[in-house]
Amino acid sequence: MKAASLFLVSALFFFASSCTNNTGNSTVLLAEVGAERLTKEAAKAEIPKHIFESDSTSAYLKYREDWIRRQVILQEAERLNFTRRSGVEEKLQRIREEYILQAVQDYIIAEFEEDSDVSEQEARNYYQQNKDKFTLDERYVRYRHLIANSNAEAEQAKRDLMRGIEWETVAQDYSKYAELKIRESERYWPISIAGGDIAMLNRYLTIIGPSEISPTYRSGNEYHFVQLTDERPEGDHPDLDWFIDQIEEWLTLEKRKRAFNTYVKNLYLQGQANNEIKIYNVTNETNTAVSDTVSLNQITNEE
Repeated sequence: MKAASLFLVSALFFFASSCTNNTGNSTVLLAEVGAERLTKEAAKAEIPKHIFESDSTSAYLKYREDWIRRQVILQEAERLNFTRRSGVEEKLQRIREEYILQAVQDYIIAEFEEDSDVSEQEARNYYQQNKDKFTLDERYVRYRHLIANSNAEAEQAKRDLMRGIEWETVAQDYSKYAELKIRESERYWPISIAGGDIAMLNRYLTIIGPSEISPTYRSGNEYHFVQLTDERPEGDHPDLDWFIDQIEEWLTLEKRKRAFNTYVKNLYLQGQANNEIKIYNVTNETNTAVSDTVSLNQITNEE
């Protein structure tokens, strides 16, 4: 009995150990080229989400094929010592420096992120102080666009609107993409792009007046009409709510730019104080360093 129990315990221990080892070694390989390995996890991380969700198997196969091709070429470049060839090494160094410059700039700017936040009130104040700079460069219109499955539905939708039924209700009852069309009807659009890809709708919007409904226009198997609800003339001052988010974003970028330029200016001044920066006269070839600070100040004051 003891022997049987001991055997059972040993078997369970072995089984548990096997499960643990299999779980721990969960890396799934898709390909190997020399010392380089492509894991399923790494491939999935690189495949665009919409492609992966459409057909994951085909996505894996395509990525693996491209990856193997890249690795074969890179191995050949290594065999040829290609990166040491004339011109290649210098170009790689420039690419490396450009990447580092951009990466460190992004890092430094991120350090100022909390200090660069712009409130809605700041954006409103900026708009009021610079209102004359904000004018419409063309006519803007607000309109409703209904897309029906049949001409009969389009005509019934028109009748409902003329009877005073709420636009949201009419859109939900008769329009394709109802939620999108309701959202689009709440904002103003430049007349140059109003009506979307259907040129005839744009023509209607240039002709009809407020509250008027256009004729129904058939495009493929869809039936369209538009109703103009409001318009703003060229040269008018737009409402702040149209673009307050853009103003906040622009002011935030300006704050970060100024903070970064100040940071870089301090680096210049520190380098100057440590005699690490020398500037030479560009008008002659004497290699005489300019000892005054005018040139440095001109560089560091750039905004």
